[in-house]
Amino acid sequence: MTIILTNDDGIDAPGIKALVQAVNGQKFIVAAPRDHQSGCGHQVTTTSPIKLQQRGEFEYAIAGTPADCVRIAVTHLCQDTKFVLSGINAGGNLGVDAYISGTVAAVREAAMHGIPGIAISHYRKAKQNFDWEFAAKLTVEILTDLLHRPLEPWCFWNVNLPHLQPGEPEPEIVFCQPCNKPLPVNYRIDGDDFYYVGEYGKRDRTPGSDVDVCFSGNIAVTQLRV
Repeated sequence: MTIILTNDDGIDAPGIKALVQAVNGQKFIVAAPRDHQSGCGHQVTTTSPIKLQQRGEFEYAIAGTPADCVRIAVTHLCQDTKFVLSGINAGGNLGVDAYISGTVAAVREAAMHGIPGIAISHYRKAKQNFDWEFAAKLTVEILTDLLHRPLEPWCFWNVNLPHLQPGEPEPEIVFCQPCNKPLPVNYRIDGDDFYYVGEYGKRDRTPGSDVDVCFSGNIAVTQLRV
């Protein structure tokens, strides 16, 4: 089974290196954006060329969006792709974030082609450092479950890892529904310029939703549909 690995933080981001670590021993191809593409949503490139640079036997840096990467990967790099994994994103992609996230868009694009996928993101508390080794360990546990769990057609998984402090209990995997509360929409205004200052950690959360589960220290797993 060949797996495509991608992300929206760029091919050199530590999160995708942690994802490579998590799939060690499996057949995979890395096809990720050359540059940082966070927050690009499901944008695709149709009016300009997309440069592809092969960095290794199974590694490609693509000058496009995450959705572009999946399109190119499944049509030209690996036409027998069985799964697409996107991440590990440096920051949460919870609830309505799925409409903004390039990480999630990558697996949504895969689902449009009938290929199952998992988007994996790592919530971050107040700009504290990530523990990518621990994130890779949690991802192994998640993949052990989800790679063999049946998915309905045109569906995909969205996974969010919590940000734990030393000494906190190991997180549980919780299947839940996405939160439908909006993100904080706050701006600092300077003349005609608006600067977004919304605080992610202070967003509203529906009890039992993915935001609530992740913010409470567990792994939130939601099944989304194209």
